[in-house]
Amino acid sequence: MPLASNSSSWLITPDVGLTIWTLVVFAISLYILTKAVLPRIGQALDKRQKAIDDSIDAAERTHHEADELLVQYRERLTEGRHQAEEIVERARQAATAHEREARTAAHVRGEQMLEQTRRDIEAESRRMIDQIIRDVADLTVMATERVTRKVLTEDDQRRLVEDALSGVDFTVLSGGAR
Repeated sequence: MPLASNSSSWLITPDVGLTIWTLVVFAISLYILTKAVLPRIGQALDKRQKAIDDSIDAAERTHHEADELLVQYRERLTEGRHQAEEIVERARQAATAHEREARTAAHVRGEQMLEQTRRDIEAESRRMIDQIIRDVADLTVMATERVTRKVLTEDDQRRLVEDALSGVDFTVLSGGAR
């Protein structure tokens, strides 16, 4: 055990020479550290701090730009919705106007067709009345010739037809008594 007591004694009882040399080595190490190592560590830490600050600034700028882009996107989206609503409204108005025009055109065309049909009916009625008058005149002449047994002159025929037709009401045939 003497070794154990001997080895622990140098730790408990300091040797002045060893203490001085420890202090000298410590001062030299401290001097070297403060002159060579610590400035480099400080520079590295400053660089790191600057890089972190730059990254934070870049992140803030990016965040700010992203916020601006989001605001622009929302504005464009709102504008797009308004434009879509305007387009739909214009389409509705155009459809309503087109429907109104189509109804008006159909009504006008229907009125024109109705008027043309009336004219056609009136023309056909006049033609039929004229045909009936000719047929009545021919029948009257034939009947008169058979009754009188003689051929009538043109003046006699005209007078007989006029007398026969004066008793006929042609307004009933042409639709005049509506």
